[in-house]
Amino acid sequence: MRFLELVQNRYSCRNYENKPVEKDKMDYLMECVRLAPSAVNRQPWYFRIVTQAEDREKLQKCYNRDWFATAPVYVLASILHEQEWVRSDGKHHGDIDIAIAVEHLCLAATEQRLGSCWVCNFDAALCKELFQLPDYEEPAVIIPIGYPAIEATPKKRKAMEEIVG
Repeated sequence: MRFLELVQNRYSCRNYENKPVEKDKMDYLMECVRLAPSAVNRQPWYFRIVTQAEDREKLQKCYNRDWFATAPVYVLASILHEQEWVRSDGKHHGDIDIAIAVEHLCLAATEQRLGSCWVCNFDAALCKELFQLPDYEEPAVIIPIGYPAIEATPKKRKAMEEIVG
């Protein structure tokens, strides 16, 4: 699949089949994450693959939506602030680095015919508490992953002239 075709096929999946994701596919996705670039190659992230019922319930408390509960796998992506690069003017790059790695994950999922969705509107403080994360670790994104239950039409994008000058 050409890259343009891949990004045209990627969308925010909000309904998943009741079917597990194979370990080899998850390993492939995480290898794509591992190879993502980051500022000064710090790789200031940690990705938890969540499949166990108890941990799934914890994440569902942090983001209580019916569609979210349909995903067989969640990936909790965290920024490790003690490892992130900080520019000379004080700008922390952990948020940028995690975004690059998460998009690698979502594009790899699309290539594997899996659905994914960025979930940033969750209770990060509750998540940190429930998973007993250390002070330097910030839960940044939850990515549900699974086989899409229905095909969706990608949302309309802005015209090129609206974003490029």
